[in-house]
Amino acid sequence: MAKKTFFVTGTDTGVGKTMVSAAILEAANLAGKRTLGMKPIASGCESTPEGLRNEDALILQQAASETLAYELVNPVALAPAIAPHVAAAQAGRVMSADRLVGFCRGMQMRPADLLLIEGAGGWRVPLNDRETYSAVPRKLGVPVILVVALRLGCINQALLTAEAIRNDGLILAGWVANRAEPETMSCEQESLDYLRAHIPAPCLGVLPWITGVEPEALAGHLSVDVLFEN
Repeated sequence: MAKKTFFVTGTDTGVGKTMVSAAILEAANLAGKRTLGMKPIASGCESTPEGLRNEDALILQQAASETLAYELVNPVALAPAIAPHVAAAQAGRVMSADRLVGFCRGMQMRPADLLLIEGAGGWRVPLNDRETYSAVPRKLGVPVILVVALRLGCINQALLTAEAIRNDGLILAGWVANRAEPETMSCEQESLDYLRAHIPAPCLGVLPWITGVEPEALAGHLSVDVLFEN
C-alpha cells in the first residue's frame, strides 16, 4: 500500500501541475523512494495505435519509479482538449467523484512510498453538474500540494485556493512556486516573500522556467523531505 498519498492541484489551469508533480516524483526517486503518479481524468488525449493517450499522463508514467500500464495512470482518457466535465459529456460518459475515488484507491493499494494524484485545472473545476474535482481529495481524505504559477495575480489565487482547501477540511502539505512563463514576473521576490509569510504550509521549492520536458532537471530545486515526515 502507498505509504504517502498527496493530491496535486493548482491555482489555475496551465500552471505546471504535471511538471511539478513529475519533478516531485524524480526528487523522491533520488531519495530512494518508490513512487507512483496518476492523472485519473485527462482531456486533450491523442489517438494512438494503443488507444487514447495524454501527454501529461505519459510524463507522470515515465517519472514514477514503479512500472504501470497506462490505463492505471490515466483511467479516464478523453479526446477533446476542453474542460473535463464538457469533454465527458461530449463523449457520452458520466463522470463522478466516487468513480475517480475508486480508481485512486485501487492505486493506493499498490506498494510504494509516495503516490501523487494530479487533478485537472484548479480546485473547483467541475466534474459534473453537482460535483467539483475537490470532492475527490475530500473523499480520499488526503493532504494537498498546491502549484502556484508565478505571474500577475498569483497572490490572490494562491491565498483563495489555500483557504478553500482548508475550508474543505484538508491539510495543505506544501506548495511549489513555478515559473510557468519565460518572462520573470514583476516584483517576483516580493511576491514570493508574501506567499511564504501567508500560506500556512511549507514552500517545497521555486522552479525555474524550462523549455522542454525535463523533470529530472527540476528535482534539485525541490525539498521533499517534509512530505515523508510523520
